[in-house]
Amino acid sequence: MQQMIDTSRGSFSVDDSGEGTPLVLLHGFPLDHSMWKDQIARFSSTHRVVALDLRGFGKSPPRNKTVTMAEFADDVAAVIKAMKLGPVVLCGLSMGGYIAFAFQENHRDLLKGLILCDTRSLADMPEAAKARRVTAERVLKEGTSFLADTMLPKLFAEKTALTRPEIVDATRRVIESANPAGVSAAARGMAERRDYSDDLAGMDIPCLVIVGEHDAISPADEMTTIANRMPQAELKVIPNAGHMAPLENPPAVNEAIEAFLEQLG
Repeated sequence: MQQMIDTSRGSFSVDDSGEGTPLVLLHGFPLDHSMWKDQIARFSSTHRVVALDLRGFGKSPPRNKTVTMAEFADDVAAVIKAMKLGPVVLCGLSMGGYIAFAFQENHRDLLKGLILCDTRSLADMPEAAKARRVTAERVLKEGTSFLADTMLPKLFAEKTALTRPEIVDATRRVIESANPAGVSAAARGMAERRDYSDDLAGMDIPCLVIVGEHDAISPADEMTTIANRMPQAELKVIPNAGHMAPLENPPAVNEAIEAFLEQLG
């Protein structure tokens, strides 16, 4: 059930379903909670699944010119507290993973486990950060359609585009309907995010690292390094998937998440 949750940091739209240990899902850029539809359907029978629209995305209103990953993490913590969820399993994809890194740094007491999907621990190189700032300005002037054109070929594996065009089309619609102010603020925030690579060894928390074998944005070898450096991490490479593994190969992603949740108890 989708609802607005009022918190100390504003109101946020969440999809809340099921009962049990809370599984909180954080979408990527510039998407919304709907990218987790297959995980919501699978796990709401065994867990309380809470999929957020992050600040400025979906039905959650934007507020600031820039939203840092730490500020997004504070938003998520405020939602968790407002909903009285207690320690949660936090799952983030891409930008959602950046937020998850900030969350474990600043809100460790609210975490039971961590799932990092198709994401990076590295900060942007200067040229990449500059490109994000250019995007942040352009989207305010032109809207988000150009983002769909530039991002979609990178988000999905070539096979997905050929065999499952409906999920590519659905993702295009989400991007094209995204709020330019929210997209711009998040792009600026990602450009400013800090590097967590040297912190991985100290992240002593149960963690599942998921990556699509054809991910061109967060390559499998880079995510393998993340898993190897974290004391309690395990890696799952998802076949026939790119950067959007939860949408591209839901059975394999769900199987990995299910096994991880069972281990956590």
